[in-house]
Amino acid sequence: MNTTKKIVMAGCHETGWDLVKILLEHGIEFSYFVTITEEKATDQKVSGYKSFEDLAAIYHIPVYFAKKYSLKDDLDIAFFRDQQFDLLVQGGWQRLFPEIILETLSIGAIGVHGSMDFLPFGRGRSPINWSLIEGRTRFIFQYFLMKPGVDDGEIFHYEMVDINQWDDCTTVYLKNSLVTAQVLKKYIPVLLSGNFTTYPQIGPSHYYEKRTREDGLINWEQDVFEIYNLVRAITKPYPGAYSEVNGEKMTIWKAQPFDTRTDTIQMKPGEIIWVAEDLKKFVVKCLGGSLLVNEFECCTAIHAGDIIK
Repeated sequence: MNTTKKIVMAGCHETGWDLVKILLEHGIEFSYFVTITEEKATDQKVSGYKSFEDLAAIYHIPVYFAKKYSLKDDLDIAFFRDQQFDLLVQGGWQRLFPEIILETLSIGAIGVHGSMDFLPFGRGRSPINWSLIEGRTRFIFQYFLMKPGVDDGEIFHYEMVDINQWDDCTTVYLKNSLVTAQVLKKYIPVLLSGNFTTYPQIGPSHYYEKRTREDGLINWEQDVFEIYNLVRAITKPYPGAYSEVNGEKMTIWKAQPFDTRTDTIQMKPGEIIWVAEDLKKFVVKCLGGSLLVNEFECCTAIHAGDIIK
């Protein structure tokens, strides 16, 4: 796509990397990449960090490493003022863009945010994780031009996808990449032309809260399907759902509801029913049935009869 307009990508997340790669392969030209170093990502606890340096090298795109993830450093502000970009595309940036940065863009910054319902429902943090935890069955990706507030820009397009029983956060993020690439391939030229319309968000605002590592602690007295939803919502690249067994931390990466009929009154929630001979899988009792754990990490051997707390 040949244009005199300048497009900048700001991103540091593996999902954004997938999106930007697809856009580059389809002729979208970026003037600059803005990202952060791995050290800064670790310091800021960015889950799913990925460097964009490899893509930048292949496509000969200069890279600017932000001095602050918030982009509030004087040098970051000066960079955007000097470059005078027209349009900003996100490649995964888990911070609000300051108003002073947005004001340097002649067209604006494309915001992408999803929820199980239309914005303003579901603004805020970790909407994919929350939707899986809540057992939602659809997800709406919404595309808007950013304002300084939280996901409050006027919308120019939306797309719906299923959240099915096999999905986890990784597959929903993949849907995000594939759907958003198709949308932006179409709409970036439209936005650059100026021939587009937007519409305001309607209704009462609802916000999801920030999740922390501690929120991944499993309560084995919850229903088996609630525990399954937690596991699939915060599997890799997130820290994972966890418990304790024999005094050691256990992180559960993959699991599935096993059965709601073969239950027993003699066992209590969190008690291990069965362990595979190779110790790589086990079945554990929950409320309402049992859970088959297919992938986990633990520093101690486990046995049938052990209690996970």
